[in-house]
Amino acid sequence: MNSPENPPQNPVDPETAHLQRLEKLASDRGQILRLEGKQALDAIFDHPQAQALVHSFAEEDLAFLIHDIGPDDAMDLIAMASERQWEYILDVESWDKDRLNLTSVTEWMGRMIAADPRRFVRWMAAEKPQLMEYLLFHSIEVVVREHDQDPSDFADGFMTWDDVFYFRVASEKYAPDATAEFMQQHQDLITTMMHLLIEDDHVFYQETLLRSASVIPAETEEEAFRLRNFRLAEKGFLPFHEAVGVFQSISVKQLKKRKKTLKEIPDPDFFVPAPISPAAMMDDDRLFAQALKKITDFKLLQQLQTEFAGVCNRLIAAEPDPVHSRDQLKAIVKKACGWISMGLERLILSDPDGRDEKTVEYIKTYPLIDLFRTGYGEIAALRHKATAWRDGSWFVKNKLPLSFWGERRVGVIGGILLSRPRFYDPLQRGNLYREFETLSDIETARGLLAEVMEWDRLFSRLSVPGKSLAKNRSIGFDTLVLTLWARHCIGLPVDPAPISLSDFRPFFADLWEQDRTPPAIKDSRKAALLKWLAEKSKQSEVDISKAMGNALEDLFDEIAENYGAVRPENLDPRFISLFLLAGDPDGSRDI
Repeated sequence: MNSPENPPQNPVDPETAHLQRLEKLASDRGQILRLEGKQALDAIFDHPQAQALVHSFAEEDLAFLIHDIGPDDAMDLIAMASERQWEYILDVESWDKDRLNLTSVTEWMGRMIAADPRRFVRWMAAEKPQLMEYLLFHSIEVVVREHDQDPSDFADGFMTWDDVFYFRVASEKYAPDATAEFMQQHQDLITTMMHLLIEDDHVFYQETLLRSASVIPAETEEEAFRLRNFRLAEKGFLPFHEAVGVFQSISVKQLKKRKKTLKEIPDPDFFVPAPISPAAMMDDDRLFAQALKKITDFKLLQQLQTEFAGVCNRLIAAEPDPVHSRDQLKAIVKKACGWISMGLERLILSDPDGRDEKTVEYIKTYPLIDLFRTGYGEIAALRHKATAWRDGSWFVKNKLPLSFWGERRVGVIGGILLSRPRFYDPLQRGNLYREFETLSDIETARGLLAEVMEWDRLFSRLSVPGKSLAKNRSIGFDTLVLTLWARHCIGLPVDPAPISLSDFRPFFADLWEQDRTPPAIKDSRKAALLKWLAEKSKQSEVDISKAMGNALEDLFDEIAENYGAVRPENLDPRFISLFLLAGDPDGSRDI
């Protein structure tokens, strides 16, 4: 009988207890994957259930962890891996597009057989006999000794363990550029595998040697590739020609018609762990990462993390080169998280109330791959606009280089026009280009593109002589418009030709407000430029001011910043880049 001092305990039902264990393992995995390679390895060995912990890793996470540690330093981790994890490693490491890479097969099989010899050979015999036979076909020569045949009749190098089947690793089957180290590694793998196989199952050993001699390599490779693609497709790793479909953009209107249904997990015993590496590498300041942090339901979080890992895997499969390192994966995660966040931002713009609640609802309602494509749609639309403008632009018709638009504009437009557009960010160290990450990046690039398009349209209406431009291919757009205007004010023909210093000094002196600190250009001169542009382009001043007011102000600010402190008598053509001035031998300069 229960006393008041010993109240009955409420037992936890088995399913809840199982989910609690899964949550604990997921938490432990997350902490380990945030550590550097050797530290992560030590943390695994210190775990009270190291084997169960390793088996609970998603295959993608374990593969990246092995590369982070270093494959040859992670032999103990490979030994603890499950056959499911081994299979994934061989699937991603052993292929060059649609061809088996026997060098990689040898390296990874060699590591696995060194880590756990008998288990690996038994697994290969039971689950991968075709791969074993394919490897032997490309590696060995087999002969069967007749009862009255002397082994000395065979060529040098043949070996046997049953005095019936003789084989040798045929040196003529190696590629001409094969290294001595690889050949030794390959021979060790084959002899070890055969020795373990005959010890485990003599009959199967003989059958394998016989079948290996009659392999049709093209058919075997094609079937292996087909099965491998099925396995990887479940994780989002599609063949390259299909994976690039991840960049197929969709609109918000299309997105709203493509809702998903999050399924309940029917049985915790069949629960597949979600990859943690992508989720652990997300930047917390991204909208998608913030929405994911608000979800506390473990099952739902696991499904969303698996879905996000699928998006990352699609991006990895669409990359021309393999992705192995932590930095490479982090770049993929940053792109996926950023573009999904842009998709969420677009949805919020159409319904701005309850921002935080809406983002959580959106990632539960719409497939993450479609949110990604919606975000990418903003980038694709920007590139389409830039490409369509460039093909019919005034500057291309006049055979001017892209550098005509100046360094910053060249950077932005050049990034937009790439086959996979990137954002020009001169403030970051190293590479000046990065992925578009927010709608703010899109708006910045779109604004600069619109400004360049307006300048281009304006130049097309100014009737600038093409022959003169051909002589000054290093001229910039700002130099061109200011030189044409200055020549008009001085009374010279409107032509992109250098102005003599004696003609230019009075014009320059008349630009400035008197006794102003810092120096400033007269409003009357700004109005004069606007009026001249309106007359030459046959547009109203209001239309030009509306379309290009900020751009013209930036132009005058640049003049004031560069030359405000220079007195007219001290002007030197060598140091004046915003106007074409006589003094250079050919009348041109690099802008």
